[in-house]
Amino acid sequence: MIAVSTFKGANVAVFGLGGSGLATCAALKAGGARVIAWDDNPASVEKASAAGFETQDLRAIDWSSVAALVLAPGVPLTHPAPHWSVSLARMGKVEVIGDIELFCRERRANAPASPFIAITGTNGKSTTTALIAHVLAKTGHDVQMGGNIGTAILSLEAPGTGRVHVVECSSFQIDLAPSLDASVGILLNVTPDHLDRHGDLAGYAAVKERLVAGVGPGGTALIGVDDNHCQAIADRVERSGKPVVRLSIRNPVADGLSLDGTDIIRTKAGAVTYRFSVAGVGSLRGGHNAQNAMAAFAACEALGIAPDKIVAAMKSFPGLAHRMEQVGRIGHVLFVNDSKATNADSAEKALSSFGNIYWIAGGKQKEGGIEPLRPFFPRIARTYLIGASSDAFAATLGDHPHVMAGTLDKAVAMAAIDAAASGTTDAVVLLSPACASYDQFPNFEIRGKAFRDLVLALPGVKAI
Repeated sequence: MIAVSTFKGANVAVFGLGGSGLATCAALKAGGARVIAWDDNPASVEKASAAGFETQDLRAIDWSSVAALVLAPGVPLTHPAPHWSVSLARMGKVEVIGDIELFCRERRANAPASPFIAITGTNGKSTTTALIAHVLAKTGHDVQMGGNIGTAILSLEAPGTGRVHVVECSSFQIDLAPSLDASVGILLNVTPDHLDRHGDLAGYAAVKERLVAGVGPGGTALIGVDDNHCQAIADRVERSGKPVVRLSIRNPVADGLSLDGTDIIRTKAGAVTYRFSVAGVGSLRGGHNAQNAMAAFAACEALGIAPDKIVAAMKSFPGLAHRMEQVGRIGHVLFVNDSKATNADSAEKALSSFGNIYWIAGGKQKEGGIEPLRPFFPRIARTYLIGASSDAFAATLGDHPHVMAGTLDKAVAMAAIDAAASGTTDAVVLLSPACASYDQFPNFEIRGKAFRDLVLALPGVKAI
């Protein structure tokens, strides 16, 4: 745990008492702050109180004595309207920050030279974060990974000499970290997401930009430039005087990393200085993972790791659960869990990586549904629709073969039979829902686990 000493002796209000909120309370208390904790959920308040934290309704406190409100990232800061705790803090002229900001202040105060890699993007950030941490660990580094992936940032070990923090940052977390100053900042892409929390796409992109615009002195910004927002962001960050490495899977770049066939090439001033490939690494299948590999390579190289060592470490990357996770095989049929694909843009990555797909899709749909995926329909042998979006997705699919499976268990059973009967050598049963899970499952992790359990229960399956 990181003891947050920068608020020692101060009163700090904490709203939102989930996992990261409780970790924040513990870190502040360990650093000598007086913590006043609250949540809209009485059960969460009771849990915090049982853990030994002072709880009090923030509507009843004297805000003039409070140094900061630390807000959980899931609590609205601006849109669709500020949470009542935010409004009270602003009325009392109290700053509103999050746990990433507490980490940044603690690092600056106690170990400003310790490497800090921060990763964001609409899609790919979890894989990139895990890949960087994997390479660092394989090359002998003391690495701490957390943030929006896995462990709350303040539950990690404290910054120190020789220790690298690799932190995934959501747009909600960046919004609560006004002085975010990574030594390596990575922005992979910007596509529509969380617009209800940021007002519009421009507002969402502006929040993402802050991660790379805030890179500290001597640091580097790594920016994927395959969408218009990120192209403009890269230009602005470069004009501000910060070093920028551009990443593209679509076009050559003069200074950065791009694709040459299946090879990734690094160029400087237009000249190729290094070439490698991850095409044979199953956990890094597809063009989107080529971009993730580019970002990981550039980040690790920025820390002084030799290119050959980076590439060797990448080849043993096991991948992440629920992100194009290879679950098992029955004969010639591969079963892939891509439950993390909660929007069409993310599902596109999986659909573009396979052929002869038996696609399980559906859930609580997002804006645009699966219309953007129409160019990939020829890759799909049959679609098995589940959840609340079934009728809407069926209308988009039209005459393309599809089945109204309704539930995941029925979809897996149907798809397994059809894929086995196809007689092809490359059939893939793919769960890539292009939807949120909330109509039938609490989250994408539980949906993915259900898929994995159903697949592993099939007769004759060999787990991967």
